Amino acid sequence: MHSTSQVLTFVLILTTVVAVGLTGLREATKPLADANEALFNKKGVLNAIQTHFAGDLPKDWDDAKVEETYKQVKSYIFDYQGNIMDTTQTKYRVAIDLEKDRDKINKLDITERPFPVWVYEDGGKKFYVVTVYGKGLWDKIWGTVAFQEDMETLAGVSFDHKGETPGLGAEIKDSPGFYSQFKNKKINSETGEYVGITVRKGGAKNTRYEVDGISGATITADGVTEMMQEDIENYQPIFAALKKMK
Repeated sequence: MHSTSQVLTFVLILTTVVAVGLTGLREATKPLADANEALFNKKGVLNAIQTHFAGDLPKDWDDAKVEETYKQVKSYIFDYQGNIMDTTQTKYRVAIDLEKDRDKINKLDITERPFPVWVYEDGGKKFYVVTVYGKGLWDKIWGTVAFQEDMETLAGVSFDHKGETPGLGAEIKDSPGFYSQFKNKKINSETGEYVGITVRKGGAKNTRYEVDGISGATITADGVTEMMQEDIENYQPIFAALKKMK
C-alpha cells in the first residue's frame, strides 16, 4: 500500500501538471480569444449605425467586411468634462475592444471615468457612437448608441445582455421590432431640454423621445431607460467638445 505522503505527493504533482497545462492552453488561445472579442465589439459599434447601413447590418457581415469597414472609424476617449484623454496615461483602451474593462470603468466615479467615442465617416456623412451600460432583470445590459451629426438625433442602437430571459428581456438584442424604434429619436425635448430616451410600458406617448416597451420585461426595459437617460446625459459635455472639433 502507498503511504499517505506518497499519495499526497502524487496529488500535488498531478495538480501542478494540470494547472500548468491549463495556463499554457489559456495563454496559447488568448490571442485568438482577444481577436474574436475585438471583432464582436467592432460589430457592435458598426451595428448601431443602422440608418446608414439600411438593413444590411454588420452583425451579419463576414469578418473581412467588418475589418475593412472599421478602418473608417476613429476612436477617442474623453474625461467627464469633455477633454480628450492621453491614452498613454490611462490604463483603459480607447475602444471597448476588451469587454472585461466595462465593469471596471463603470464602477469608477464619474470624475475618473474614461468616456469612449467612435466616429464613423462615409460618403460625407458622419456618425458618433457612444457606449451605455445598465442593469437588467438578472444581470448587466449594455449597448452602443449612434448619433447623427447633430448629436441629438439617434441613428440607431445595438444592445446586448449577459443573462436576460429569451423571448422577454433578451428582446432588447434579438428583436428588430424593439431596437429599430430608436432610429431618429431625439434626446432633447421640443424646447431643447435634455430628456434622454424612455422605454415606456404600455406604449410611447411622445414619439419624439419615447419607444414602446417589451411586454413582460418591464424591469429590463426600465434598465434600458436608465442607461439611455443617465449615461447619455454624461456625454453632453463631450458632445459640446466634439462640436467644437468639427
